[in-house]
Amino acid sequence: MESRPALPSSLPGGDLIAEGLSDLSQRRETAAAFLVSIGAPRLSQGGLHVEAPWDDPEHRLYALLSRESPDAAHSRYNALIRLLVSFERSLDILR
Repeated sequence: MESRPALPSSLPGGDLIAEGLSDLSQRRETAAAFLVSIGAPRLSQGGLHVEAPWDDPEHRLYALLSRESPDAAHSRYNALIRLLVSFERSLDILR
């Protein structure tokens, strides 16, 4: 049995990434799952197991945010991407 590294939830966005990993493993189409799918290559390099990322997650995330709040979709998308990048950079420092 392969052991998975513990997710450092103290990192910026760690709770959202943990939520996204859980949602993705259950195939829930959520903003967090799409965000983890966007970051899957780099998260995997950082030692996290990303199970079956969604195809075309950037467009899926933007479409979901647009349905929830059309006027705020662009800024929410950018904020989520910045949070993902911050998490990835912090994860790199730990490795």
